[in-house]
Amino acid sequence: MRYSLPLALAALLLPVAACGSDDGNEAADRKPTKKPPAAETPRPGDHKVTLTWKGKKRVYTVHAPPGYTRAEKLPLVIAMHPYPATGAAAATISGLSAKADKENFLVAYPDGLNQGFNALICCGTEDDVGFIRTMTKKLTGPWNADPDRVYATGISNGGDMSYKLAVELPDTFAAIAPVSGGYLGPDSAMDSYMPKTPVSVITFIGGLDQHYTGMDEGITAWQKRLSCDASRPEKPKNKIKKTTAKCRDGSDVIVYRLPDMGHSWPDGAGGSMSDPAAGINATDLMWKFFKSHTKKAS
Repeated sequence: MRYSLPLALAALLLPVAACGSDDGNEAADRKPTKKPPAAETPRPGDHKVTLTWKGKKRVYTVHAPPGYTRAEKLPLVIAMHPYPATGAAAATISGLSAKADKENFLVAYPDGLNQGFNALICCGTEDDVGFIRTMTKKLTGPWNADPDRVYATGISNGGDMSYKLAVELPDTFAAIAPVSGGYLGPDSAMDSYMPKTPVSVITFIGGLDQHYTGMDEGITAWQKRLSCDASRPEKPKNKIKKTTAKCRDGSDVIVYRLPDMGHSWPDGAGGSMSDPAAGINATDLMWKFFKSHTKKAS
C-alpha cells in the first residue's frame, strides 16, 4: 500500500475558485437566487466540499465537532490518506473525527487525484501544494479556523506530503505529524529544501517498515539542516524509542521509533494500516503535541 515503484525509480508524480456552484447575479426576470449547496454552510458534522483548482474538480471533507459555530476560532488538522486511497481512508485509519469531537477542533480530509498526492517521491503530477493552500484559506475564512493553529498529518504518501507542506507552505503550518512517512526523494536531498519558518514535527516510524532506513535518515537530515540539538533519548518503553530535540529556529522534533511495527498507524482507529499492538496511540500523541505548538509560539 506504500508505493508501486521502488524508491530509486519512483518519479515525482507530483489560486482560488469558489467551492460548489456560484450563486451568480440575479437574473433580469427576477428568478430566485440559487441557494448554495448545503456542504458550503459551515456547521457541525461531515461535509463534502468541491472546488475547482487549475481546471480540475478537487474534493475534500470537513468534519466539525458538535456545538461548532463560526463564533469561535478552532484549530484545524489536515489529514492525508495513503496511496491508493481517499480522504475517507484517512478518517478511518486516524480516528481524528472522534478526537475532534472530544477536543473541539476541525479536521479536513483532502482527496488526492487518482487516489494519490504529489508528494516527495510519489504519487502524481498535480499541484497538491496549491490545492491544499487554497483549501486551507477557505477553512480559515468561511469556516473560521484559527490560522495560528493549523496542522498537517498523514500516513505513507500522506505522511510524505506533510513534510512537503511544511517546507513549501511554512507560514501555514505550526506543526506536522507524519506517520510511516518520510522526508525523502530528490527535493529533500538538497540542503536548501527545508522550512524557512519554524514548523515542529512529531513522527512515527516502524522498524519493520521496508522504508524505515530512508525515513530514519530523512528525519536525521531534517534535524541537521535545522541545527537541532542532539536528540535526547528517553528510557525505552515496550522497546519503543522516543527522542526529542530543540532546533535553532525554535521548532521541536519528536521521533517515535517502534521496532516491532511495520508500515502502519500506531493504534489507529481501523483499517488494514492500523496497528493496535503498536504500544502507543499516535492520534492522542500528535494532538497533545499540536496543542502545545502555535505559529505565534511554535
